[in-house]
Amino acid sequence: MGTGYVGLVTGTCFAETGNHVICVDNNQQKLAKLKNKEVTIYEPGLEVLFQRNVSQKRLEFTDHLSSAILSSEFIFLCLPTPQGEDGSADLQYILKVADDIGKILAKSAGDGSQKIIINKSTVPVGTSKKVFDAIKAHGIKNFDVVSNPEFLREGFAVEDFMKPDRIVIGAKTKYAMERMKALYEPFVRQGNPIIEMDMASAEVTKYAANSYLAMRITYMNELANFCSKVGADIDLIRKGMGSDTRIGKRFLFSGIGYGGSCFPKDVKALIKTSVDSGYEIKLLTVVDQVNQKQKEVIVSKILKYYNNSIQGKHFAVWGLAFKPNTDDMREAPSVVIINKLLEHGATVTAYDPAANETAKYFLHDTIHYVENEYDTLNNADALLVFTEWNEFRNPDFQIIKSKLKQPVIFDGRNIFDPEKMRELHFTYFGIGRKPVVHS
Repeated sequence: MGTGYVGLVTGTCFAETGNHVICVDNNQQKLAKLKNKEVTIYEPGLEVLFQRNVSQKRLEFTDHLSSAILSSEFIFLCLPTPQGEDGSADLQYILKVADDIGKILAKSAGDGSQKIIINKSTVPVGTSKKVFDAIKAHGIKNFDVVSNPEFLREGFAVEDFMKPDRIVIGAKTKYAMERMKALYEPFVRQGNPIIEMDMASAEVTKYAANSYLAMRITYMNELANFCSKVGADIDLIRKGMGSDTRIGKRFLFSGIGYGGSCFPKDVKALIKTSVDSGYEIKLLTVVDQVNQKQKEVIVSKILKYYNNSIQGKHFAVWGLAFKPNTDDMREAPSVVIINKLLEHGATVTAYDPAANETAKYFLHDTIHYVENEYDTLNNADALLVFTEWNEFRNPDFQIIKSKLKQPVIFDGRNIFDPEKMRELHFTYFGIGRKPVVHS
């Protein structure tokens, strides 16, 4: 149910292990593309699996909900849970489909087979019970509801699904647990664990994991801002911290804030759920506040360098997506930063290897888009780096210098070496690093 990021990856990967998968969606434009063998999201490695399984007729697409429900044992809810105005996760799509499932099963005599409805979407604690109650309200008995959160990193989703660190399954009955374990057995042949728990614990696990990672990122960003004040180098500190096995090396990179479809929404949703429960997780409230401010740190650096006046300045932007290897622009720091620059009277030319078209939905025609990173530099006063795509890491700095009005770089992801910038006579600003300034 749902052919978005989670749904399409989930369906394709299950088909790859020999299952017959029916992906259901009511978006006719998207369905037309999928039926025409067009992958509708950018995700490395997905295209090959998608084409193979469509050709082998293990993967099909439809808007006919009833036939898909009645012909399936496992029904995965991979539906959007957009953030409400109060920060809570909007469950209207999930509960509407749960009600539809109940109606469909009630109308059909069926063969008495047990249906397993799985919440794959990231949902607040208690959602599985609401889904169960919505279906049971129609007098249905032969069904189970399971919480099975996804832990897919955008840009690595296929790898994460096919070779997961762990599978988390929250189920109420032994039957549902055993059937789910059998379904996932091909993915854990190397011994990675299937962790069994109750539904509420499974629901909290996803929010807890994402919020903790968001907290690590935010802590490093706070440290980076502190380093800027005292003349320390955040990259050296990161190495010193990461070598401690109790801490580890991942999610210790400072930058312009986290974004995407998961961390911002999940942090806010867990905050709201904790407030509603009577115990606010105040640490996460601060994490969310700091992350919002972090997106404007580089704007402050730009304004300071240009004496608080960028009216008429033109900037080249490398990277629009919230992270590399995806075209996802949801909560991308680039949107906040670019809009701030525009408010101050600047203009922008941008390039992203995957997100140019997606960016137009968020930024419209307020900026100019080009198809090559070097074309952004024409007539630009400075280069701004917002996404750490690999192709940006080792560019031709002579071309950059020759095209920019002045050799100035604001590096929001710390992908360039400050010493190299010094040697090449660039004025360079990173996050939590000593600036390199040439007169």
